[in-house]
Formats: sequence, C-alpha cells, structure tokens
Amino acid sequence: MNQIDKKFQELVVTIARNKKEEVYDSIKNHYYKLPKEIRNALEDYYEKFPYWGKLKEERGEYENLYLRATSLKNHLEDYLWLYNKLKDYRSKKLLFAILKNWYTFASEDVKYALENNYQQYCDLDIIKPTTEEIIVDIGAYIGDSILSYINNYGFEYKKIIAYEITPESVELLKNNTKYYPNIEIRKKALLNEKKKVFINLNEESFSANQVVESGEEILDGTTLDEDLIETPTLIKMDIEGGEAKALLGAKEHIKEFSPKLLISVYHGYEDLWKIPRMIDEMNPNYTYYLRCYGTELFPTEIILYAIKE
Repeated sequence: MNQIDKKFQELVVTIARNKKEEVYDSIKNHYYKLPKEIRNALEDYYEKFPYWGKLKEERGEYENLYLRATSLKNHLEDYLWLYNKLKDYRSKKLLFAILKNWYTFASEDVKYALENNYQQYCDLDIIKPTTEEIIVDIGAYIGDSILSYINNYGFEYKKIIAYEITPESVELLKNNTKYYPNIEIRKKALLNEKKKVFINLNEESFSANQVVESGEEILDGTTLDEDLIETPTLIKMDIEGGEAKALLGAKEHIKEFSPKLLISVYHGYEDLWKIPRMIDEMNPNYTYYLRCYGTELFPTEIILYAIKE
C-alpha cells in the first residue's frame, strides 16, 4: 500500500469508527483551533457564497460544519467508491486532501494537491481534442473558459455552443468571442425539465447568479437533450449548484454519445460524490479524474473530468 492509499484508508477508518455527532464535534473542535482571522475569513466567504451552509460563530450558526459531518459520515462508502474509480494518484491525493480539510481544516495537503500545471478545464494530459469537437459550455459566463480553451488548444473544434443566463454576462460573452469562428450563444437555463425559472442575483458577483423557482428576472429553462440537435463531444458545466439537474437533462446525450464531461463538483458538500455516481449510472464506461484550481484554505474550483477511454 502506497502512502496516499494509506493516508486515505486511515482517514476513512477514523470517520467510520465515530458516530455522526462525534464527527461533528471533532470538526467543530478543529474549527475553534483555527486563528480568529481565518475563522472570520471563512465565515465571510460562506456568507457571500452560501452553497455550503451558514457559519457564524457569534450567532451560534454551525450548519456548515454539520453538513460536512453529514457528508463524511453518511457517504463514506460513496467516497471510497470514488477513490477506487479515480484514474491517477493526482486525483486520489486530491480527494484525500479535500476530505481531510473538511474534517480537520488542514490546508497543507490541499496546498500540495492543487493543480499548478494546467489551466482550469484544459488539462493537456486528460483532454485531447480534435478539429471535430462540438463543445457545449454550460455556464459560459463571459467566455473565459472558451478563451482559455482556444489559448491552450488553438482552433481544435468544429463548433462551440455557449449557454449563459445573466444578461450582463451574455453581452460580455458576445463581445469577448465575436472574433472567433463558430461560436453560438444561447440565453437559456439548462435543467432536468422544460419550464420558466428565475435568476437569483448574487450581490458579490454575477458569476454566482443561480437559477431559482421564483423572482423577478424570468428565464427560459430547458434540457440539453431537448435543446441540442448537435452531437456533443465535450460538455463543460459550471452553474452554481445546478449541475445535477442539468446532468439529468443531458442523460440521453451522455448515454448515447459519451461526450467528455468537465463538471464542477464543489457547490456544496454533496456534489463531490453525487455527480460521479449520477454519471456512472447513466453510462458506466467513463474514467474519472479530479483537479482543484482553488485555494488551500478551503478547496473550491474542483473539477471532475469524466472521459470514455
């Protein structure tokens, strides 16, 4: 057994031996040991981006910590399954570092597991495109991922279809990609069903706007299976916690065509195990990799690469 396998197994055994309340108490104790300035920074971050639950020491709000404990304890078998499914030890090392951070707030392992070789969504060891690529960018924002793809791979694509929901982002997306060929922009929300939805505006950044059931800014919602007549070869998805629903709406394309999948799995404490499980149920022929492009204090920008090899 190598060092990474050994560390992961030890963490699993530690969590397995404790009840959920004991896991929660341990997480809480580790949190209290952090310097006050780090606790304040984390609380401010979770307030601005509330995917991971509330955390405010002065108000006695510890939902974030309880959600960590619940995910670790209730889904330990799912994390074991994912660990064994991961293709390379870079991915396994990262999964261990993430779970250890959730349990102890340790940042050192995350620091050494962060991706420093390639840009987000453009891991040259994993993604090897051809000139026939039909790319679907779900959550295209202002075109940053598209421009990064072109910067890394050149014009190795046949067509790019970009989905974005925020009017301000759509305008910037159009402007930033107008000089590049065969890029189509669709202002639609991708869901698991066709219906009208609304945009929940994030005060911190419109990159974090979310699709919700009620509000002021009305939006057309559809499924990828219904909206896309093209045959996708690569699907990138970063839609602020809406990835699971959008994947369900792309089920037929995933089952039939096995496109390369580049999916954000960090919007909450469930996506890291839930999304690869969903993909595997749709199509068992995928191989999985994990990469993280965030920071060591709290790992975000975690991308699941699912590739049929």
